Amino acid sequence: MRMLFNFSQRVLLTLVLLSHGLTAGAEGDHVEARRLLESGDILSLEVILDKLRPQYSGEIIEVELEREAGRNVYELEILGGDGIVHELYIDAKTGDILRDKKDD
Repeated sequence: MRMLFNFSQRVLLTLVLLSHGLTAGAEGDHVEARRLLESGDILSLEVILDKLRPQYSGEIIEVELEREAGRNVYELEILGGDGIVHELYIDAKTGDILRDKKDD
């Protein structure tokens, strides 16, 4: 069984995060994401993935960093080995899972 968070996936996710930034298509969002990380307002994607590793395995489909209800939120879509897609909403500052929405 493949582990969700191997090194190449971390690199890919970091590139996705930096290329898409906080909202798709907005210029300079990667700069904002870096500023948030350096100021301590968000945890790195690597830290978030390390926290998720024990609970979730499968393939990462998408990663976004968004602003929702006054907080920064990582949105991760993970395709589990059982065919279920988990759409996880994670507080980017604490790493706490806010919601796990499952789609078949």
